[in-house]
Amino acid sequence: GGEGPPLILVHGLGGAAANWMELVPLLIKRHRLLVPDLPGHGGSTALPAVAGLEPFADRVALVAEREGLLPAPVVGHSLGGMIVLRMALRRPEDVPAIVLAAAAGLSIGNVWGRNLLSVFSTIRPGRLAARYRGRVSRSPLLRRFVFGFVSVADPVGLTDQAVEGFLAAQLLHTDLDSAWQALRADDPREELEAVRCPVLVLWGAEDAQLPLDDAFEYTRRLRARLRVIPGCGHLLIGERPDACNRAIEEFLGGGGLEGHPRDQ
Repeated sequence: GGEGPPLILVHGLGGAAANWMELVPLLIKRHRLLVPDLPGHGGSTALPAVAGLEPFADRVALVAEREGLLPAPVVGHSLGGMIVLRMALRRPEDVPAIVLAAAAGLSIGNVWGRNLLSVFSTIRPGRLAARYRGRVSRSPLLRRFVFGFVSVADPVGLTDQAVEGFLAAQLLHTDLDSAWQALRADDPREELEAVRCPVLVLWGAEDAQLPLDDAFEYTRRLRARLRVIPGCGHLLIGERPDACNRAIEEFLGGGGLEGHPRDQ
């Protein structure tokens, strides 16, 4: 929906289009938005077989193409950041700019990161939280329990709408494991130099899931711009949508695109 220059938003592992519930009302004032559920997530059917993240990137690009939105900048959160990178590598003519919001792909190589995501993708505690999301919204204690370990800097500060957006679709997922296995097998380091479009790296200062060192490494390797948002963690798109919106609009509005070293 919306009118104006196109923009595509891609959610993360175990997420859904509803994850962008707080940010969409801000971005839609100036953009025509496409906000899909990834395959196996939310209302989207799973892919028949995947060997990497390329099929996820191709599916997003296909939907965008059918909606007449390409070329378009793409914003990716967490796993979505890796999918956005794959889109930029596979279809550079269709992706003029990308925003990596707490992008996965670097820290998952360590043992702690792999084990944590394996547990979450197998047990899927979010599904239980989703069944009782009304109680989670009303209880500061439950908010801290559900969001406070690795996701959110201030769980009590989330709006009820953000809680709904992060939890509701958990009941609809049909195949998280394929996306997790594809992410686990994907190491983007050797290919980052091939990304030619301007890049904004957007990170929460208190991200306990993907450390700030990852943001610095992405910024260095991609020769990107970096914006670190204080007072929020890994789910920055719902924690500080106002700050995310400003950073994205400033980047797309010209300040981050003109005179970019990749264009020289």
